[in-house]
Amino acid sequence: MFTYIKESIDELRNNVTLPTRAESSNLMVIVAVFSIIFALATWGVDSLFGKLIQLYFNNIIN
Repeated sequence: MFTYIKESIDELRNNVTLPTRAESSNLMVIVAVFSIIFALATWGVDSLFGKLIQLYFNNIIN
């Protein structure tokens, strides 16, 4: 277990590079935009299915 932790820390120090502040900001904007788009798409599909189900049950009851 200790060997695994030691090798993981060593790999983090020697092989992992962090993006610059500018790259991080750009990626954050991209993630935010796609999250908003996905949320709006999910809301739209949910609203559509809700209206379809409501229409279906209104026709069955009447």
